[in-house]
Amino acid sequence: MVNKLINFTQDGQKLTVNYDNKPLILTVITPEIVRVFQDRGNASNSYAIDGDKSIKTDFKVKEKDGHVELSTAKLTVKIYDDEKIDVYDEKGNPLILDYRKKRTPIDRQMDEEHLKLAESEGHDVKNLLGAHDKDYYEIVKSLADDEQFYGLGDKTGFINKRHYAYDNWNTDNPDPQVESFTRLYKSIPILLGLKNKHPYGIFFDNTYRNHIDLGKESNDYYYYSAVDGNIDYYIIGGDSLKEVITNYTYLTGRVPMPQKWTLGYQQSRWGYSVSQKQVEKIAENLRKYDLPCDVIHLDIDYMNGYRVFTWSKDTDEKPADFVKKMRKRGFRIITIIDPGVKKDDHDYKIYQEGIEKGYFVKAPDGTVYVNQVWPGDAVFPDFGRKEVRKWWARNCKYLVDLGVSGIWDDMNEPASFKGEIPDNIVFHNEEEASTHKKMHNVYGHNMAKATYEGLKKYSGKRPFVITRAAYAGTQKFSTVWTGDNQSLWTHVQMMIPQLCNLGMSGFSFAGTDIGGFGADTTPELLTRWIEGALFSPLYRNHAALGTRSQEPWVFGEPTLSIYRKYLKLRYRFIPYLYDEFNRETKTGFPIMRPLVLNYENDT
Repeated sequence: MVNKLINFTQDGQKLTVNYDNKPLILTVITPEIVRVFQDRGNASNSYAIDGDKSIKTDFKVKEKDGHVELSTAKLTVKIYDDEKIDVYDEKGNPLILDYRKKRTPIDRQMDEEHLKLAESEGHDVKNLLGAHDKDYYEIVKSLADDEQFYGLGDKTGFINKRHYAYDNWNTDNPDPQVESFTRLYKSIPILLGLKNKHPYGIFFDNTYRNHIDLGKESNDYYYYSAVDGNIDYYIIGGDSLKEVITNYTYLTGRVPMPQKWTLGYQQSRWGYSVSQKQVEKIAENLRKYDLPCDVIHLDIDYMNGYRVFTWSKDTDEKPADFVKKMRKRGFRIITIIDPGVKKDDHDYKIYQEGIEKGYFVKAPDGTVYVNQVWPGDAVFPDFGRKEVRKWWARNCKYLVDLGVSGIWDDMNEPASFKGEIPDNIVFHNEEEASTHKKMHNVYGHNMAKATYEGLKKYSGKRPFVITRAAYAGTQKFSTVWTGDNQSLWTHVQMMIPQLCNLGMSGFSFAGTDIGGFGADTTPELLTRWIEGALFSPLYRNHAALGTRSQEPWVFGEPTLSIYRKYLKLRYRFIPYLYDEFNRETKTGFPIMRPLVLNYENDT
């Protein structure tokens, strides 16, 4: 049954197209950005976009041959029956065309017997083709033979995402990340396309679990689907991919200028102990072996029983004295924090205050929700509430007062050890009660924002925050890394496309765990990684507890000399990297760029 287009009305820069069913609302943001929105009963606030980004823009609307046509100086959007939309550039080149036929997925049907057999062998039958057929809505676009796709953050696979399919649901998965991974720690649903060498972007602003298939299912179409939420996406034009990125980052924000020292080498390991003088020994060796380094990271071991905003009691030295001593030696200290607050009714102020003020997420029956992470039973701050973000920011003062130079937000997907947090757990969307189902993908975003605001207020300096989980727009508050990779050659290879696509998704300040976080590195692997990551904005060696130590002196020569050579080369490039960050604040251009941004018309 056709959903007929009835008429349209215009109010300022908003065009409402009325159908037999729900209206479709198009808003002209700029000559190169048009928002497409349909209210499906959900809150319409955006965590990616701050405030009203629309600027006064001349455009024309006319009815033509049974459809409505909206034209700016840069884009023409044609709206048809069945809410179909086609988009063209100012020269009439097609950019985004809705698919007119019904999806014809391949290998759709498997009977129950085959599904059970597949599941018993260990296959994830939920992610077989067809798993998203029952999503709340889908947006299906025609796929050209030469169409290429970029962006989507740090998804695995080659840099061109054509033929891949991904889920946007922030996930802590410690298994080795391979091309078959459909989801990682971040959900950044910005899709950059080249159709017949003409660039465009689509930003799907939906925080619910969603899926994007870029030609895996069919060579005729690509599609986006979501389990809930409003239809809310932005059509983004530009004369080049660079301009599309500039326009996208105009919407969602750009990485602010960092402090210059953050571009230096950073040494880290889960397991560095402040009580056993291990950190001091690492610092001594870095200087002994003439290895330039500005930062040493403290993972969860520095805390008192993994309680966030505490310091280990197994040391006679006062934390502030330790941090000050390291600073005199030329090392800044960055400390990790996790959102899981230890459930401790006795003498843990953070927990007690949060309980008293109702700052933690709750079960539907009103009781505080408890899961497990590093400290054991833990509760989770409701970062969707402004009041809770301010409380978290105030607690960051504890670390700032100790002299800590930056904060590393981890485990903020949010990760949980006793199964995934149920969809119906009550999280807040600002002051409105909502669910984990809606707020999951912006949990890390809101934590990073709270941490950023705390550092900004109490340090008085440009905040340095690192976050594992993120959503579109998190780049305004935090740098990111690609999470818990492995000491594998495939992960060295994957580093380049991951960081380039992060950059094209607005996250210019990004890096990987050099040497690999999990498994055991080798001298050659570590050497190639420190070389390959030379222009990675975040330049950090990090490894897991229980893996082989991967400080460069561990392997002797020639690893040590080669490592030193590239560290010193990195420091020679820091002034140039710093200039590139200045450029990024004005344009959104990535620091680490793929060749397609300069040669997008090459075949």
